[in-house]
Amino acid sequence: MNPSRTVPDAEAELQRFREQWRAEVAQNRRPEASSSSEASKPQTKPDVASLPPAPSAAAARKKDIQDLSEEIEPRTYHDLPDKQELLKLGVEGQSHERNPFQEPSTALEHYEHAVDKETQGNLGDSMRHYRKAFKLDDGVHEAYKKKHFPPSSFVKPKPMNPNPSAAAITVPGTGHHSLHGSGGLSPSLKQLVNDLAGLRIEPGPPATDASPQEPSPLGELPEEILTQILTSLALEDVASFARLALVCKRLAYLAFTEECVWKRVATGEENGFAAMLYDYVCDIEGFSLEANDSIAQFLRPDSDEDDEDEGVVTLPPTPAERRSEFAALTDQLLHTIYASSWRQMFRLRPRIRFNGCYISTVNYTRAGATATNTLMWGAPIHVITYFRYLRFFRNGTCISLLTTSEPADVVHHLTKENMHSHHHSGSMLPSAVMKDALRGRWRLTGPASSVLDPVTDEPETEGDVHVETEGVVPKYTYKLILTLAHAGKAARNNKLAWKWFGSWNRLTDDWGEFGLKNDRAFYWSRVKSYGVGL
Repeated sequence: MNPSRTVPDAEAELQRFREQWRAEVAQNRRPEASSSSEASKPQTKPDVASLPPAPSAAAARKKDIQDLSEEIEPRTYHDLPDKQELLKLGVEGQSHERNPFQEPSTALEHYEHAVDKETQGNLGDSMRHYRKAFKLDDGVHEAYKKKHFPPSSFVKPKPMNPNPSAAAITVPGTGHHSLHGSGGLSPSLKQLVNDLAGLRIEPGPPATDASPQEPSPLGELPEEILTQILTSLALEDVASFARLALVCKRLAYLAFTEECVWKRVATGEENGFAAMLYDYVCDIEGFSLEANDSIAQFLRPDSDEDDEDEGVVTLPPTPAERRSEFAALTDQLLHTIYASSWRQMFRLRPRIRFNGCYISTVNYTRAGATATNTLMWGAPIHVITYFRYLRFFRNGTCISLLTTSEPADVVHHLTKENMHSHHHSGSMLPSAVMKDALRGRWRLTGPASSVLDPVTDEPETEGDVHVETEGVVPKYTYKLILTLAHAGKAARNNKLAWKWFGSWNRLTDDWGEFGLKNDRAFYWSRVKSYGVGL
C-alpha cells in the first residue's frame, strides 16, 4: 500500500459522503415542497383572453394613494423620556431603585424587551432578546400571553339588533351612516348625550359617615366661567381637554357638546386651522419671502399687444384679506361637509400637528457577502434599520433628518438651535445627531385648490403636504409630497403617507425621482419636551 495515496483517498471518500448526505437531505425536503406547490396551483388553467387587462402603473399608484388609512395604530412614541433627565441625581419624586437601562434577567423580561424592540423597528436587538428568552424558557410566549392578553380581555360584546325598529330591509341601517350626516351621531349616542344634559358636577364622598359633605368648587362655578376654564385647557392641550371627559358625566357632556370651546380650538392659531399654511411663506433656509418676490408671482404676462389690461398688476392679498377668505371658506366647509359641528371639523379636516414630530421607521433585509473558502449552506442576511424624522413649525419651516439613531436619542434635539451646529466638529454631545439635519419649508394643500402640481402633473387634493428641504450637496433641493391619513380606528391626521419623493438639480434645472421601495409612512408621535408654543 502506498502511504502517499492515503490522504487523497480519505479526502475523496469524505467528499463522496458529503455529497450523499446532501442528496438525502434534498430528497427528504422535495416531497414537502412539491406538495405545497401542487396545493397552490389552480386546478384548471385560465383562459388568457378571459383575464382582465393588467392595470397601468399610474392607475395602480392612484389606487394605492386613495387607500392610505389603517385600522390598527402602529407604534408611536408618546411622551418620550429624556435620557439626560433620567441620569440626574436628587430629583424629587424620581425612583432610583429601577435602572431604565438595566438588561433583563428572566425569560419573560427578555421576551417583553424583544416585543418592544420589534415594535420600534429594531429587529436586530429584538432577535437577540428572543433567542435569550427561548433559551431560558421554551414556553415563555405562553407566559407573555397570560400576562398581557388574559382570556378576560377577549370578552365578546353581545350582538346588537341592526334593525331595532323592525323597518323594511330597504331602509339603510344607521350604523352605516357617515359621520358628516345627521350631526355625526347615532341615535343611541344622541340619547346618551341627552341623558347627560341634566346632570351636574357632584362633590366627592365624605371621608367618613360623620364627616360633612365636601364642597365641589367646579360644581359651584357658573357655566360661563367653567366654559372659559375649559377653553383655556383646550388651547393649552387638546388631548387633556378630551381626557377631561373621563372625570365625570357632566364634564363628559361639556367636552362633547360645548361648541364654543371647539370653535375656539378649530379657528385658533394654537392648534387649529389658523396655523395651517396653504402657501409657502419662507424660503428653504427659513427667511421670509420678500415682498417683491411675492408680488412677482402675481404679475400677469402680456398675452396681446392690444390687450386693454396690459400693464395691470394683480397684487397679492393682504393678511386681512387672507383671514377673511379663510373665515369664509371655513364657515362654508362647516355647514356643507362637517354637519355644523366644530368638533367633527377639528377631528376630520386635514391639519398638521406641532406638539411632536413625525417618525418613519424603515426596515429591510439584504444578502451579506460570503467567504469563498468556507462551506456554508445559507448566505448571511443583514437587517437594515434607519429612521426619518419630520418636525413642522408654525412659521412655515421644518426639519428633516435621516439617521440610524433611535427616537429616544433624537426627538429631544429636533430644534432650530441644533441645526448644523456640529458639522466637522467631532462633537460627542447628545445633540450631535443633528449634524445631518436638513432645513426646509412646508405648505398644506387647501380644499379650494384646483391647480396641477408642476412636478407630478397631477391635481392637488386637500390634505397633501408639500415639503422642500436642502440637499446633501448645495446644487440639489429635495421635494417630498405627502398626504395626511389616519392610523387607528379613532385617531385622525396622525399619518403622512408618501406620494412622491425627488430632487431638483439647480445646475441642469431638471427633476429626478427617488424610489420608495423601502420607505414607510410617517407616524405622528407626541414629544413631551416640546411645548405647544414652540
